Amino acid sequence: MTVPAPSSADDAVAMMLAGLGWLAKADLTSVPTAAQADTLRALERASSMHAAARAAALAAFTTQVGYEDDGHGSPRTWLTWQTRITRPAASAAIASMRRLRAHHAVANALASGDLSESWARQICEWTDRLPEDARLDADTILLTAAGSGANLADLAALAEQIRRRVAGPDRDRDNFDERSLRLATTFEGAGTLRGDLTPRCAGALQAVLDALGKRVGPEDTRSRDQRHHDALEEALRRLIASGCLPDRAGQSTQIQLHLTLDDLIRGAGGQPGSAGAPWPGPAAGPGDDCDAVIAPVVTGQVDHELLGKLASTVGAAPRPDHASDRGQAAARELILAHAVALLSGPGSLTSLLRTGRLGGPAASASLPLDVGAVTETIPPHLRRAVITRDQHCAAPGCDQAPAGCQVHHIIPRSEGGPTALGNLLLLCSFHHLILIHRWGWTIALNSDGTTTATSPDKSRTYRSHGPPAAAA
Repeated sequence: MTVPAPSSADDAVAMMLAGLGWLAKADLTSVPTAAQADTLRALERASSMHAAARAAALAAFTTQVGYEDDGHGSPRTWLTWQTRITRPAASAAIASMRRLRAHHAVANALASGDLSESWARQICEWTDRLPEDARLDADTILLTAAGSGANLADLAALAEQIRRRVAGPDRDRDNFDERSLRLATTFEGAGTLRGDLTPRCAGALQAVLDALGKRVGPEDTRSRDQRHHDALEEALRRLIASGCLPDRAGQSTQIQLHLTLDDLIRGAGGQPGSAGAPWPGPAAGPGDDCDAVIAPVVTGQVDHELLGKLASTVGAAPRPDHASDRGQAAARELILAHAVALLSGPGSLTSLLRTGRLGGPAASASLPLDVGAVTETIPPHLRRAVITRDQHCAAPGCDQAPAGCQVHHIIPRSEGGPTALGNLLLLCSFHHLILIHRWGWTIALNSDGTTTATSPDKSRTYRSHGPPAAAA
């Protein structure tokens, strides 16, 4: 059966999605196994062609810096936000694009469906170890062998023969250019660690594991992998405790004990009204509170329904509708201002509740979370509050960690913007210094904690999903 060729990129994408959609929903249990096998082979060819097509499209998109049109600073951040893939997957797509751009023969074999994506990656890894002027010929030889029926072991042996002939005298082969380490966080903060270590780094890590990963007695029933995990954690804990790492927000590494104003009013785990009630825990993990600096942080949220009722009562005097609206808006601002003054600060109601109801480290001296003062520098306690609220870069689609971010004044200081929690956002250097201060985008902090980014000509608007944790 002859299938008509697509006439455009949109037409080709529509045909591709239609075919794959049909196969995904089809009941293939009723067809012969030979047809099922043909389908699986064809899908693998389609996967190869998809890899080549994605690399070509991504290369063109990157060359023309198309990601900047949507307010992104790199193709990786664009992929994670616009196509909803993970950061490792985006990095892998970019690596594949760069790899195939340097190996045209391999890219052509993928585009024809004559080579699987995994074999293509392996061939590129082998020939990348050769001098640059020998890679194309090596790729061609290996692809010809693969097309003639050679298996992966045969190709590996052939690649080694080629390397011995063209690589010349042995050099310092420590895989320095291929070094990598990636920590990917998963459910509830757990993580997976993958990497390629240089001999020196691997030796240093092995020394740590050997020194700290030994069994400590007959009661130690941990497996070897578990002991190595615990050894790495212990080494990191000791490094942090040594004080050799840079401070964060002007303060040493610490545990922040978060509890809401409702927790305080209910007694925070103890009987309501009882002095010295136990503070809620664990702070981070069992035993972490034994020898750590603990900073209590009380958070709260505005009850907009109650605020509206209070404002309507305060501004209910008879007046024209538009004047009544202005009166209620002014009343809301007045009530909020007085509520913040009453609840926040060393001598505030919140501080009295916490020091009176909680015991131990949670009853330490209070620091104001938001004084609203215009200062030359952002106070450490206010910087910590911004980090607690935003958790990462607040620009929609960016998850840059706080260590790589700066605090941005939404209303600039030059225009009278205060150094107050409601006027501050945590932004990475790209979104802060380039997107906003060079390209002219604006990022607004919404009342529910989400953010909205708008291009200078108002043609593009992006919104973040889900409000971050409150810290006010």
